Amino acid sequence: MALSLPGESRPEVDNTRGRRSAGTAATAPAPTPVPGAAPGRGVPDAPQAADGAGPAIRSLGELRSLMAAHVAAPRFAAASWGVKVVSLATGATLFEHQAGKLLKPASNAKVYTGALALDRFGPDHRLRTSIFARCRPGARGVLDGDLIVFGRGDPSLAARFHGGNSARSLDPLVDAIAATGIRRVEGGLVGDESYFRGLPFGTGWAWDDLQYDFGAEVSALSVDDNTVELCLSPGNRPGEPCRLEISPSAACLQCVNRITTADAGTQSNRWIRIRRPPGGSVVELTGQLPLGDSNCLESVSVPRPARWFLARLAEALAARGIRVMGAQRVVDEPEAPSLGGVAAPRVELGWAESRPMAELVERMMKASQNLYAQLLLLQAGVEFAADGAGAGVDAGGGGRAWTTEEAGLAALREFAGRAGVPPGQMLLEEGAGLSHGSAVTAHATVTLLRFMSRHREASHFLQSLPLAGVDRALRRRFAGTAAAGRVRAKSGSLHHVSALAGYVMADPERPLAFAIMLNHYQPPAGFPPAAAEVDHLVCLLARFDNGR
Repeated sequence: MALSLPGESRPEVDNTRGRRSAGTAATAPAPTPVPGAAPGRGVPDAPQAADGAGPAIRSLGELRSLMAAHVAAPRFAAASWGVKVVSLATGATLFEHQAGKLLKPASNAKVYTGALALDRFGPDHRLRTSIFARCRPGARGVLDGDLIVFGRGDPSLAARFHGGNSARSLDPLVDAIAATGIRRVEGGLVGDESYFRGLPFGTGWAWDDLQYDFGAEVSALSVDDNTVELCLSPGNRPGEPCRLEISPSAACLQCVNRITTADAGTQSNRWIRIRRPPGGSVVELTGQLPLGDSNCLESVSVPRPARWFLARLAEALAARGIRVMGAQRVVDEPEAPSLGGVAAPRVELGWAESRPMAELVERMMKASQNLYAQLLLLQAGVEFAADGAGAGVDAGGGGRAWTTEEAGLAALREFAGRAGVPPGQMLLEEGAGLSHGSAVTAHATVTLLRFMSRHREASHFLQSLPLAGVDRALRRRFAGTAAAGRVRAKSGSLHHVSALAGYVMADPERPLAFAIMLNHYQPPAGFPPAAAEVDHLVCLLARFDNGR
């Protein structure tokens, strides 16, 4: 099956920030090899010019020579490359370098998670958030007892799915509750987040990532990506405190603002430090903004997001004229049987459905959204543990029940096996790529990409990948290069890690699949960042006239 690029792509915001983000940051243009340079033979490893569009590469021998020279440059002596390029038309390997070496994929892990979600659920599947009670409301809309919201990890209860308006994030659920006829709840508002078993973050997520938006806690009841945005602006004169606005409002966070207004001047007068200890609710802000500086936006994750979910839902219900008389309460996995396990009577009064799975995967990929990726892995885990293939018991023995993440990873291994990925070449610890303990080979990723190019959901998988030069994650990286509009790929970035994997569509009849990972690399002075070194190889592929 020949892949083809869709005519349009919806740009999406990359949600990642910070030095350890699993997404990508804008980088300098990719370099071009010094003509005639022979790495290792005394030729200086000098900074190189921007790639630009570049001339066509007319032969496979020339392509291999240029790619080999680049990865063998002296500046990469202490680093690790993993590269593989395959023709989808013929299955032939065009280039490989350490393709069987296990390396950190960073957000390239989302390629696996997105493919798993499309394979297991299909593009039209929707996640349900159910509304339960122990009885139906009376004729006047009065509900005796608690109103119970049972979450299943719908990530689309978020502003990014509602035109950026956080006031509408919970509209689908509020609409569903209003449709039941409830106007007054005599009991409390209960949030049941017991659908997932295990810790509220992925295995291997670093503690100092958890305060940022890209390290937000995972919950079956999530709203607005489980983060708030801090808008900071300077005061009227030097020395005054800076103004702080929090959106959406979050009573569960206490912000201690020690950011002051500095003299107008250079960027050296502008710095901000954020600190929220893991599990804590106090956010300490220090730093300064220059007088007259534009607003500064920062994002902070919310602790125990299910509690914030209920607080937001109670406000939205009140605005709709639905009164809840009792207190708010969150129920997680250990408490679930007392609330509404299998034996407890419950009536499902209604439900709200998520956006289709194809849209969830696309939003996850193009925004490199870690929370969404982990939620999708957990969705697969719930189903896998419930069906015949996943008995729900740890394969290591001892009878310990799986966490939902473990079940999701088991589902991923089963899927990868069907895709032809060799055992031991995909060692993922979670679904987002934020863990430094995950490792894959370039060969494994290309094998998956080849499988998905022939998959029944090939078009949805291709559409989910950012388009070079168009979608924000790759817009600046490939602007003005041969790859712009010709490459769909998922990027990945961690500290000293850069990766890119996807498809080159320069010739739609002869598409290429590629995986490139660069680990343990710190650019020497005067050289471009690691992502630019990776991009250079992709630009070479885009310039290759593989029809000859």
